[in-house]
Amino acid sequence: MTGQGRLMDKVLSYLTLNTRQFHELTLRARVVLSQLPLFLTVLLIVVGGLLFHPRLFLSEVFLLGLGLQAVLLAVCVLVPWDRLPHPTFLVVPLLDFVPIGLMRHGAGDVITGVGLLSVFPVVWLAASGLFPRAALAAGFLGSLAVVWLPLFLTDDAVNSGSLSQSFLLPFIMLAIGVSIRVMTGSMMAQQRIVEEKDAALQVLLKESARRERLLDTVVNSVDTGLLAVDEEGRQVLANRKLEKLRTLAGGDAGTGEAGLAIFQQDGVTELPASRRPTRRAGEGQVFSDYLIWWGVRPGQRVLSTSSRLMRNQEGAHEGSVVTFTDVTELVTALNAKDEFVATVSHELRTPLTAIRGYLELLTSIPDLEPEVASGLEVVSRNSERLHKLVVDLLSSAEESPEIAPDRTDFSALVAERVDQARQRNVNPLVHFEEFTTAGMAAWCDAARIGQVLDNLLSNAVKYSPDGGRVRVGAALVDGGIECSVEDQGSGMSEDEIDGVFSKFFRTSAARHAAIPGVGLGLAISKAIVEQHGGVISCRSVEGRGSTFTFRLPPTATLEGPQPADHGTRVP
Repeated sequence: MTGQGRLMDKVLSYLTLNTRQFHELTLRARVVLSQLPLFLTVLLIVVGGLLFHPRLFLSEVFLLGLGLQAVLLAVCVLVPWDRLPHPTFLVVPLLDFVPIGLMRHGAGDVITGVGLLSVFPVVWLAASGLFPRAALAAGFLGSLAVVWLPLFLTDDAVNSGSLSQSFLLPFIMLAIGVSIRVMTGSMMAQQRIVEEKDAALQVLLKESARRERLLDTVVNSVDTGLLAVDEEGRQVLANRKLEKLRTLAGGDAGTGEAGLAIFQQDGVTELPASRRPTRRAGEGQVFSDYLIWWGVRPGQRVLSTSSRLMRNQEGAHEGSVVTFTDVTELVTALNAKDEFVATVSHELRTPLTAIRGYLELLTSIPDLEPEVASGLEVVSRNSERLHKLVVDLLSSAEESPEIAPDRTDFSALVAERVDQARQRNVNPLVHFEEFTTAGMAAWCDAARIGQVLDNLLSNAVKYSPDGGRVRVGAALVDGGIECSVEDQGSGMSEDEIDGVFSKFFRTSAARHAAIPGVGLGLAISKAIVEQHGGVISCRSVEGRGSTFTFRLPPTATLEGPQPADHGTRVP
C-alpha cells in the first residue's frame, strides 16, 4: 500500500470515529451542528464588512439574506426534528441556497466570493447519505440558481455569454458534492462494519461472561479439588474445594505447593518438590491416580491426583489441569481388604498343605479301586485349584512381588511351561503351538516368570471353550525378550481391555459362561513383569480371541548361542 493510501485510510478511520460520535447525538443537535459552520462563516463576513466595507450594509438584498440566515438557524434550534419524518431536515440545506443567493447578489463587487458559501449546503446534502443522486442534483441546481437568478432579476440584458460564464461555480460544487459523497459512502461502509463487529463483540462478551459464570459454578460445585496452571506452572484457577484442602495441609489460598505438608506413602517422609503433582503438571507431565498423603496426622488424608494437558488450536502446550480427589476411605478399605485376604489365605494355607500331602500319599497306594482312584483324582484336582487361589490371593496382597533374578534359560522355561499346560489341558479341542527362538538366556526370576506364563496359558485354555489354537512365541526384539500367548477364544471388547489388568476383573463372557477364576492372575502377572522392569499388553477382538504380550528389557537378557528356530510342537 502506498503512503497516500495509508494516509487516506487513517483519515477515513478518524472520520469514521468522529462520525460515530456525531451520530450518537440527537437529531436536533446534529441539524444545529450541521448549520452552524455556515452561520459562523456568515458572521465572519459581517464582522469583516463592518470593519472594512461598511457600504455593504446599504444593500437591502444583502441584509435580507442575513436575516433569512438567522431565521434558518432559529428553525434548526426550535423545530423538534426528532418527531418529524427523518429526511425532513434536508429542507434546511435546500433553503440555505436562498439567503446565499441574496447575499451574493447584494454584495455585488464589494465582497467577491460570497457564492462560495454554497459549499456548505452542498456538503450537507452529499454527506447526509440520503437520496444520493437527488442530493447531488439539488446541490448542483442550487449552486446554479445562486448564480443565475440574480441575472434574471436584474435589468441587465441576459445573453448566452453571461450564462455560460456562470457555470464554473455550480460544476465546482458538483465536484465537491461527488467527492464528499464518495468519502461519505466509504465512511458509512466502514461505520457499518465497525457497528457489526461491535455488535458481534458484545455478543461474544456476553457469551464469555455467561460461560465464565457457568465454569465458576461447575468447578465450585464438584467435590474434587481443581487447579489450572499455565505453561510456566503459575496458578490460573483453583476452586473452593482445593482451598479447603490446602488448609488441611497447613496452607491458605495464597500458599504454593512447596509450602504444604505433603508426604509419601508412609505418611511421614516428605514428598520431594520434583514429585509433587503441581510441579509435575507444570512440567507438562500427564499422570493418573497418583496418590499423595496430605497433611499431618491425625487429620492426614490420602488424595488421588491426576493431570491433563491443555493445548491451543495449534496443539501447543498452554497449561495443565490437576484434580485432587479425597480417597482416604477407599484406601483404608483396600488396606483392610488386603489384610483380611492375607490373613485368610495364611489360615487356609496350613490345612491345605496337609490335605495335599495326604492326597499324595493316598494316590501312591498301589491297586486302588477305580472308583476310589477317580474320587482321589477329583479331590486332587480341586485341591490344586484351591492352592492356586490361595497363592494368587497372597500374591495380590503383596505391595510388590519379591523377585530373585538369576541366569535363566528362557527358551527352556517357555517350553517347560507349555508342556505342563498341555498336560493339564482337559479340553481336547484346544491345541498348542510353540514358536520359540532357541538358546535365549535371561536374568530373571524363573519361578515368577513361570507364574506369568502359567497364568497366560491357563487363561488361553479357559477362555477357549469351543477349542482352537493356542500359539506361544518368544524371540529377541530390539535387545529385549518378547513373549506372546495368542488364543482363538471369546476375546474382549475395547472397554474390557482397559480393565483387564485390574484386580478381580472378570469379563462379561466369563461371568455368563461361569468360567472359574477370581480375576487375579493378570493383575499378578502385570506386577511381576513390571517388577522385572518390563511391560505387558493385550490385544483382543471380541469373538475372535486375544493376544497377551510381555517384554523384558535388554538389561534382563544375557548373551547366548545364535538364535535358531526351536520348531513347532504339536500335541
